[in-house]
Amino acid sequence: MELSIRDLSKTYASGVRALQAIDLDIPTGMFGLLGPNGAGKSTLMRTLATLQEPDSGSIRLGEIDVLGEKDAVRRLLGYLPQDFGVYPEVDAETLLDHIAVLKGLTRKGERSDAVAALLSRTNLYAHRRTRLGQYSGGMKQRFGVAQALLGDPKLIIVDEPTSGLDPEERQRFLNLLSEIGEQVVVVLSTHIVEDVSELCTRMAIIAGGRLLYSGEPQTAVAELLGKTWRKVIDKAELEELRAEMEVVSWRLAAGRVLVHVVSEQRPDSSFSPVEPQLEDVYFHTLPRSH
Repeated sequence: MELSIRDLSKTYASGVRALQAIDLDIPTGMFGLLGPNGAGKSTLMRTLATLQEPDSGSIRLGEIDVLGEKDAVRRLLGYLPQDFGVYPEVDAETLLDHIAVLKGLTRKGERSDAVAALLSRTNLYAHRRTRLGQYSGGMKQRFGVAQALLGDPKLIIVDEPTSGLDPEERQRFLNLLSEIGEQVVVVLSTHIVEDVSELCTRMAIIAGGRLLYSGEPQTAVAELLGKTWRKVIDKAELEELRAEMEVVSWRLAAGRVLVHVVSEQRPDSSFSPVEPQLEDVYFHTLPRSH
């Protein structure tokens, strides 16, 4: 099953153009949607999840018209929004059972089996009777995935899922998403480049509501081979260097600044070649103001 987006646009009453003629084809598997805060990612996610109407354009999930057949889409949809709230005094098993009823799993035995299986799959079964208010951030996110997987969805949308997670919880969460993405369409919206690099076979970059790139992460990285250079400079030199050439990333290293530059040729002998990363692609693709 493929998700097909054509000429999708949305402008808010404030005048903000959140989406500008977006065209995307998203196949089965993990698809990463990268962009800075305010890029339009959440607007696109809410539109795909049938929670918001665009001004124009079309979306199809297989043979289903997403904008015209919302109920049909919702039966195939699992959604983990950026701000996923839980009832802190309710335990995981009880709340998941309640959500299962809302998703149409009305037979008690079938529902009980589904809830137990999802709690096991998300490594929460041992904590099934723990109140959700006592869960860590990562456990809450895994509970969010469990509720999104109820009803055997064919399209799963997760919006900024790893923000605020510690490294161990983040890795556990990413492993879970990777396993899920083998069989269904999973759209992962994030501003964390590493999440897409580790998980996704295809990706898109958007900024200012515009689609800037769509394709395979490896292909995008390969396009910068032989064009990415590094140099260690004093912090005071950074702004001058940015004015002279395309600095795509920089970070502090032992009190100095390690910069990556994209250039068709070595800028000068003080620069050394470096293997490009998806982070270099990301910042190279974004407008220079970022």
